[in-house]
Amino acid sequence: QVQLVESGGGLVQAGGSLRLSCAASGIIFRINAMGWYRQAAGKQRELVARIFSSGSTNYADSVKGRFFISRDNVKNTVYLQMNSLKPEDTAVYYCNGDLNFRSDYWGQGTQVIVSS
Repeated sequence: QVQLVESGGGLVQAGGSLRLSCAASGIIFRINAMGWYRQAAGKQRELVARIFSSGSTNYADSVKGRFFISRDNVKNTVYLQMNSLKPEDTAVYYCNGDLNFRSDYWGQGTQVIVSS
């Protein structure tokens, strides 16, 4: 059974930084992509950033130049470095894994609160 476990959320002032981590465990023989989504209160879940097996990345326009996704292939871990945080970045952040033959592995979510 594949599991994704996130860590690193918390409360930070506007302009600050946080780094989220997502570790994938279990029987993993193929990583197609891993990414981060977020869901703010009353809003739909949205893609924040994704990194593919090729190493290519994509970002939501709202976070380009501020957030950076990276991975450690040995640890099956993906990171999201979030800089210059804004109050509108406040949300629950979810890790997503497109692993093996499924694209719907999700972590439990980690809360990020950015105070103004």
